[in-house]
Amino acid sequence: MDNTPALMWAMLFGAVGLGFIVYGRKQRMAIPLLAGVALTVFPYFISNVYLMVITGIALMALPYFVRA
Repeated sequence: MDNTPALMWAMLFGAVGLGFIVYGRKQRMAIPLLAGVALTVFPYFISNVYLMVITGIALMALPYFVRA
């Protein structure tokens, strides 16, 4: 079974998560920092590509809708 799409999506979400982590630390904002950590960690636990994409998009949108 070819798992290349899952690997590519995981790399993309990890890169975006790293950006959120850096932004959250520099701005001292908890929501982007936690969303970044979640974006880098969640691909290890979700193997279904469609569920991974939906979860990743939701986590990327979280800091824009939740202001704390």
